Order: sequence, then structure tokens, then C-alpha cells
Amino acid sequence: MKLYIESLKMHFKSTIEYKTSFILGFLSQFLVFFTYYFIILALFSKFSNIKGFTVYEVLLTFSIINFGYSTNEFLARGIDTFDNLIIDGSFDRILLRPRNILLSVLCSNINFVKISRILQSIIVFIIAISNLDIDWNITRIICLVLMFISSIIVFFSIFLLMASYCFLTVQALEVRNIFTDGGKNIAKYPMGIYKKGVLLFFTYIIPFALVNYYPLLYLLGKSNNIFYAYSPIIVLLYLIPAFLSFKWGIKKYTSTGS
Repeated sequence: MKLYIESLKMHFKSTIEYKTSFILGFLSQFLVFFTYYFIILALFSKFSNIKGFTVYEVLLTFSIINFGYSTNEFLARGIDTFDNLIIDGSFDRILLRPRNILLSVLCSNINFVKISRILQSIIVFIIAISNLDIDWNITRIICLVLMFISSIIVFFSIFLLMASYCFLTVQALEVRNIFTDGGKNIAKYPMGIYKKGVLLFFTYIIPFALVNYYPLLYLLGKSNNIFYAYSPIIVLLYLIPAFLSFKWGIKKYTSTGS
């Protein structure tokens, strides 16, 4: 952890060396993100709800999913761009260091510009939650916290699985985008609006529904099933195949010859 904190400090100092670039990048990310927000508002200008979910309920889901994705883009950028480490030979150097390999990968790239997206997610969350009439109790508060945590975990797991895929193909840009950007765009709406087959896939294969659908039903009072409130905890299990696949990839890695 001390190494990661020192790495954060180093990357921050490096970032603010180019203040203009950082500010412009921060503002551009901030403005681009809100196009998705206005798209949702435009959609609901024609429809009062989507399969029973109102605009602010969708915005709540949208903010939680984007918070998890943006947090990983900020703190786990090294894993998200893992193919670059393999291509330029940097991963070979990481293997020679007497440090935890995954931690070294995380420290290799930290993107402070992505903080803008985290802030935007918080803003949209505040807008959504202030317009929803939720009967708060301790279980619903825990449920909401678990939704945010599980959102971070599910995207971290996907990033790690895509990094593992790079051991086989070196580059995995298109496949990675399907599951990261594509997954984010699908999961920004409650999974219950999709067909049953899609819901089952995103429950048992990629557990977005355990982040933004089942706990959402309990949080909004659409279901009294207490299991739904704690269902985000199951997302922790998704880390197991992610870590195992990455460990397997390291054992099979033979360098690209760069």
C-alpha cells in the first residue's frame, strides 16, 4: 500500500507539470460525460418510464455504474492498458522487480484526468437521490454502499480478465472495449429492462445485475426480498476467476521479444 501511495504522489506531480494539458483534459472529460446524461434526459422527454423505471431511478443506476468504471479508469489504468506494457517490454521489467506483480502493474499508470468522471458521477447521484422518495433505513443504506463498492469490483475484475486475455493475444483492444465500454453502456440502465436471456447473462456470467438491478429493486421499495439488498456481496466471487486467470497468464508469459 505504501508503494501505491508513493506512486500516486509521483503520477500526480508528473500530471501537474503540464497544468494546461491537465485542465483541458479534465474539462473535456467533464463535458463529454454529460452528453450521456442529456441523452437519458432526452429519452425520458418522450417516455415517462422504461418498464417501470423513472428518469431519476435510471440516473441513480447510471451514476453508480459510471462511478465504478471511472474509479477503475483512475486507479487501475495500468490494468486497463495492460497490452501496452506487454508490447513495449515494460512488463518484462516488472517481472524482474522484487515487488508484487499486480501492484506494480497498478502503479505503472494512474490517470488523474479521470477524476472528473468520478465527480460527475457524484453530481448525477446527488441529483437522482434528491429526487427519489426512498424510505431510508439501515439496510437500504448498506445496500446503497454495497452497490457502489460492487460497481468498482465488477469493473476491476473485467479489467483484470481483459489483461489476462492479453497474455494470449498481446493486444485486446476491441474485446476489451466490448466488456468495459460496452458493459458500462449496457449497465447504466437497470438490467430488468432487457430480455430475460440478457438479464440471465448479466447475472451469472458478468454480474452487472447484482450491482444495478436486484439491489436497486430493494432500495426503491419495488421488492422486499432482503437477499436483493445484500446481493452485491456475491460480486466479490467474480474476483476469484479474475485473479486466477491473471496468475495463470503470468506463468504462461514468454515475452513478446521487444
